[in-house]
Amino acid sequence: MAVGPSTGRRDDQTPAATSRHNGHQEGEFMASLQSFRSQLTRLRRLSQPYFLPYTDSNGWQFALLLLSLLFCVAGTVLGLLSGLMALLGAIWPQVTAQYLGGVQGSIAAIWSLPIITILSWGQLSLAIYPVALVVSLICQDRLRRGFETKAWLCFPALIVSWLLTVQFAVSGVLALVGVLAPALASSQFAGVNGPLKQFWTVPIGTLSPWMNQLGLSWLCWGQLILLLFISGLGCFIGFRSRLRQRRWLPWLLLGVIILMLLSVNGINAGITFIARDLTNALIERNPELSYRNLWVYGICFMAALPIRTLQYYLTAKLSLIWRDWLTKSLVSDYFKDRAYYVLNPNEGSGGDVDNPDQRMADDTKDFTKEALKFTLDIFDSLLMFSLNIAILWSISGELAFALFLYAGTISAVMVFAGRRLAAINTDQLRYEADFRYGLVHVRNNSESIAFYSGEPEESREVGRRLRTVIRNFDLLIIWEALLKMLQRVGIYGSNFIPYLILIAPILSGKMDYGGFSQANVAYNLVENSLFFIVYKIEDLARFSASVGRLEGFQSNISKIDPVEYKDFFSEVTPANSIVLKGAAVKTPFSERLLAKDLNFSITGSQKMLVVGPSGCGKTSLLRVISGLWASPTGQVSTPPSGELLFIPQRPYMTLGSLREQLCYPLDCDRFSDDHLRAVLKEVQLEALLDRYPSFDVKQDWPRLLSLGEQQRLAFARLLLNAPKVVVLDEATSALDVATERHLYELLVEREMAVVSVGHRPTLKSFHDLVLELNGQGGWQLLPAASYDFGHS
Repeated sequence: MAVGPSTGRRDDQTPAATSRHNGHQEGEFMASLQSFRSQLTRLRRLSQPYFLPYTDSNGWQFALLLLSLLFCVAGTVLGLLSGLMALLGAIWPQVTAQYLGGVQGSIAAIWSLPIITILSWGQLSLAIYPVALVVSLICQDRLRRGFETKAWLCFPALIVSWLLTVQFAVSGVLALVGVLAPALASSQFAGVNGPLKQFWTVPIGTLSPWMNQLGLSWLCWGQLILLLFISGLGCFIGFRSRLRQRRWLPWLLLGVIILMLLSVNGINAGITFIARDLTNALIERNPELSYRNLWVYGICFMAALPIRTLQYYLTAKLSLIWRDWLTKSLVSDYFKDRAYYVLNPNEGSGGDVDNPDQRMADDTKDFTKEALKFTLDIFDSLLMFSLNIAILWSISGELAFALFLYAGTISAVMVFAGRRLAAINTDQLRYEADFRYGLVHVRNNSESIAFYSGEPEESREVGRRLRTVIRNFDLLIIWEALLKMLQRVGIYGSNFIPYLILIAPILSGKMDYGGFSQANVAYNLVENSLFFIVYKIEDLARFSASVGRLEGFQSNISKIDPVEYKDFFSEVTPANSIVLKGAAVKTPFSERLLAKDLNFSITGSQKMLVVGPSGCGKTSLLRVISGLWASPTGQVSTPPSGELLFIPQRPYMTLGSLREQLCYPLDCDRFSDDHLRAVLKEVQLEALLDRYPSFDVKQDWPRLLSLGEQQRLAFARLLLNAPKVVVLDEATSALDVATERHLYELLVEREMAVVSVGHRPTLKSFHDLVLELNGQGGWQLLPAASYDFGHS
């Protein structure tokens, strides 16, 4: 404890403590920003390549095309709607004016009224603020990480974002005071309320006449949308070279879907006016006007129904096409550079890519479906907001501002709480996959477990994995319940805002009930758009977890680091025979040499048997010869992969027919049925055809065939492939001595070079050389005739 004069305050109130506290808060904020930025980067890596080449385009260009697509859709809708109204007005002028007069008036206003006569400085500030805030946050993040930023962009964005933040904060506080204590607001803050009210409600052209002198009085909304349409179309034309290989198709489908979203949101905006007129007609007890508005109401719903149905179909279709492309891309990367082997922890790689099957099968399906859904939901929210905020603002600017303030506060709370939920969802996906893998492991090894009577132990292991799933899911339920509570609090509180704001004008007679009904409908639509995060927080958490797992998998398999995984990138020199000069054998990520300074060659039809105690590196040597593992020293020369075939102790059985099993990895069309029958007879498996007469029936071969039958089937595969060199890792361990002799005689007849691992003394007679490893790095190469199996 520090000794000194009392300062009259706690230690945590000292300037240094305050500075540390502020620094901690700033650090948390920047960490949150960095986390959000990382999540966006992951999302871009998964999403962009389908729509735009990833290597030739950056994220800003991708975002620019998305924005351009919105501009093109908005211009298309405005053009189609304007043409439709003009056509209907020319054919049925009275009916159009009677039933669609409001739409006609809105279209006419879009093409005639200048923007500055409608838009206030406050509304313009709301449009500028998100852009300035995002730019300033990105600049701060780049500065913090040591990157250069453009001063002409960074400092204006910082100044504008801070000024507008202060402006909105002051407006929010005064609006709250005006609702809770109107008398105090009018008496104490009258000098501030007046200018603020003008800032938010008076059009720019009226409040700032000098804007007219700049020539902006001629620019109407229709002309602005037309200019945006032309610029958006120009962007797509400029990017046309990058939209080849059918990359234009997803953009076209996405554009049609957004067009439908805009159409439905336009109908919803029109329904607010219909609700107002219908409510007033009912209050006035006007049957003609009431039924007419009901008819229009019904027509709107009938028009929206097929649009929504087609939108759902096209969305699902685009998701399916995207999933097909993404899965094929991942599968291609998975098999490229043997990533499936390098990143497999079961092969000693130390890889941390768990459950790749789930990531390529389930996660791709969930990602494409949810990514498209969220993208369209965001577009839907933006369209819903942009089409209804003007209606809400024209009725009550105070109500619109109160909704902004409330939605921002609730969304921030939900985002903060949702970060923990995303982490729990990530764990849940992994635990579920581990539990499923445990069950699959039991199924694949059912006979071995039965021989051991290992049911109690397997049951305990499966139960342990299940308990992990249940325990984490229980935590997930708790957090989801807490978020549900926050969600309900936010939604219930939002329901009171229209009454709190509009009760005074309704009671004073300044607003009729129809206006309140329209305001309530518009308020609900704008609320739905602003409460996007609140409504979707649980889905966003699950989606975030899925994105993290899938992007991590994609990054691992698409960029195998040759330095990190150098033990798997073998520099084998092509040759006609096996030659090792000064080579060494070690397991990946280990510095212990199992054998060193290996010097030998296998030429022509020579055959070498590798022997030694368990764990001395026999199988590891075969992996080096086969090119799976690298030698840290010397040189390894082997025939090309098509002329060298490796057969392990438990042969690989494909998911296919008997024909595919025999021909693997060659094309089945190269061999006739008679050829296949002859090979099966050579390896003494002709009885297999009695059990399975057809070569084309798919079976679960690892389960149906014994290990001995599988080993003979592997020899049949070897005879069909006819390589120059064969590498056998105890490939006859499950066979009797007579069958083993017969199979080796087949190799001698075909004059194949052989390197094999085995423990039976009977194998010596089929080999010319014996390589003995001692497990301490030493070795000796002896003629087979002089080697004594019993000497050690």
